[in-house]
Amino acid sequence: MSHSPSSSSNGHNFPDLSMQNYAHELAKTLPPPRKQNTACDACRARKVKCHRIAGQEKCQHCHSKGLACTNKIQQETAEKKRATSSRKPKPAGSGHVESSPPATNDGPATQSIGETPMSGPPPSLPTQPLAVRYGFSPQINVMTPVLQVLEYLFSPPETLFSMPIPGTSSAYLPWGEDAYRLAAPAFRFEFTLDLIEVFFQIVHTRLPLLSPTDFRRRIALNPQQTGVDPPHPAILAAVVAWGAKYSEHPVLLKDRKRPDGQSELAKALVQRARDLAEGLRVHRIPSEDHVVACLLIEPLQNQNPDDPGGYHGFWLSAAIRHLFILQVNHKTTMSQVLDTEKRGTLIFAWWMALIADAYAASYYRRKPVLDDDDYDIDFYTADSVPTEPESQGSQDSSEGPSTREQLEFLGYYRAAHALARISRTMAKQLWKPSSDSEGIPLQYLVQAMNGLTSWRTEFLEKVGVPKNYSGNWNFMEAVTSCASDATYHVMWVILFGAVDDFGIKEVNDVLRVDPSAPIPNGEQIKMFKQRLVQETDHAALRIAGLTSVLAKNGYLRLDTAVVHVAIIEAGKYLARQGRREAANCIEGLKQYSIAYEETGEAALEIRRIWDGVHNSGEKDLNHMGPQPRITRNSPTLNTSSGSTSHVQPMDFQSTGDQLQDVRRMMSEESFQAMAAEPLF
Repeated sequence: MSHSPSSSSNGHNFPDLSMQNYAHELAKTLPPPRKQNTACDACRARKVKCHRIAGQEKCQHCHSKGLACTNKIQQETAEKKRATSSRKPKPAGSGHVESSPPATNDGPATQSIGETPMSGPPPSLPTQPLAVRYGFSPQINVMTPVLQVLEYLFSPPETLFSMPIPGTSSAYLPWGEDAYRLAAPAFRFEFTLDLIEVFFQIVHTRLPLLSPTDFRRRIALNPQQTGVDPPHPAILAAVVAWGAKYSEHPVLLKDRKRPDGQSELAKALVQRARDLAEGLRVHRIPSEDHVVACLLIEPLQNQNPDDPGGYHGFWLSAAIRHLFILQVNHKTTMSQVLDTEKRGTLIFAWWMALIADAYAASYYRRKPVLDDDDYDIDFYTADSVPTEPESQGSQDSSEGPSTREQLEFLGYYRAAHALARISRTMAKQLWKPSSDSEGIPLQYLVQAMNGLTSWRTEFLEKVGVPKNYSGNWNFMEAVTSCASDATYHVMWVILFGAVDDFGIKEVNDVLRVDPSAPIPNGEQIKMFKQRLVQETDHAALRIAGLTSVLAKNGYLRLDTAVVHVAIIEAGKYLARQGRREAANCIEGLKQYSIAYEETGEAALEIRRIWDGVHNSGEKDLNHMGPQPRITRNSPTLNTSSGSTSHVQPMDFQSTGDQLQDVRRMMSEESFQAMAAEPLF
């Protein structure tokens, strides 16, 4: 992985040989790398340490719960790593390329741009690994014409030795029986236009980082005639890959005729978009286009944090680093940018990165990159971007509000920023090492619960699923409201999981010294834990209900990696409780897996948890299981500020109303089926 431009100033770039030698000798004295994680599937799902006793086949947790102690996830990950390493071609200039065919005189491309392909499937094409044909850094720059970029993106798939499958007539056959048509430049361009339209219809409503008018103008077949530059190749590659995820084009439909329903062409386009971005140093050179490319690629890729090629926050971190260098976080700097479209794009990108970083910190148990004092920029200084050109003469094209204006009118980003600040605070308090080893201080728990309760009072009815749901929403309104609703409620599930895994510090301190001693402030702690259980039960059921509604309308098939974490966490919580509503989450994740196959693995994990709970007859709980012993008339716990620690009361009436809203959203038939039928 490349270092950031600032690495030399931080002392990571050693100028002379003696310093390099010293660093090498010093490295040899450091402790060995951390042992590969060998946690069993059950402990990995609960995100806790897996304690194994020598001579026993099961870890302590599986032994106490009567679960099967398996390591299927670890074995699957190891197999994927071996397969990836065996397929990965050597970069050009490395001295040699293993198992590559002899060089040919056909040049770097398999077919020239102007060549007319023969009718029917073309003959086997002489191919080399993409990294060899285009060099480690692809021979594409920011001014490369669109057709040449498409030639790279749609070049034949790479097999283990980058050769056509024996006995076939087309090197494109791994992508389906109609993929041979991609050899024709005219068809590639037509196919690309279809994918671009899918992107703007589905993805742009969630990630409005591009101007549809400007992008369509720059994608013209002959950019020289339009007087504008072609789109950045990395942005074009990301848009095409997004479109392939959701398009129903016949080429992709035939490619999905597999047992798992996945499109190998769509997967290849995602990988090539990342490779192209890396080759063009999108992650290293700060610019407006590179910020947009990073933010488009991050949610495009595998979202499983345990997958070696999945979500690691790399492209999100690169986008944030670029935004800092460009000083987009400074209001004074952005006020001097005269180009309203550029200013609006950068400010909008900043807010998207800020919100994504805060949510990801809570989701994946890490420290957030950004903090409250890192910015003073305001979302409302971002100008709108027109959706269609005014010259077309259509009243709707020039007068309709842009996606950004619609989101702001609904108060989406005001509410999202408020929730992001709560999520950021939670992540900094819950995931620090002291919380893991000692437990979560009660005052942190109370602060998080009060923050979430206040957010619900102020924002949930404005941006969540409304009480006056009429059933005639459009796609954008439905997914935006349900996503806001689910994102809020999953914060309760995450908070519960942290307390269940780590416990409350004040309780742990007593139990470590004398397990039989009474718990000071036990009455208060018990009240907080009961309230947390009630809120989390409601939150998980709410998410399960929303999942059922979205799945029924086919919207989860089109989600852009927004609500998958909420569905997974709610499903695991319900499964650990032995609740049949976990089936809603499992079915929703199966639909989600059409675009993100890793969510199918999450559905299987929820099923395994549910099976384990029902086989053992006990809920899969840790610190949130048995209640603490209570010291009667114990003194009131004081916070650091000296005020009495309290938690805001739960509005049981509004909670009941919200559950009824979910029921109204579901057909009576589906609701009765969820309540009465077996789980599986």
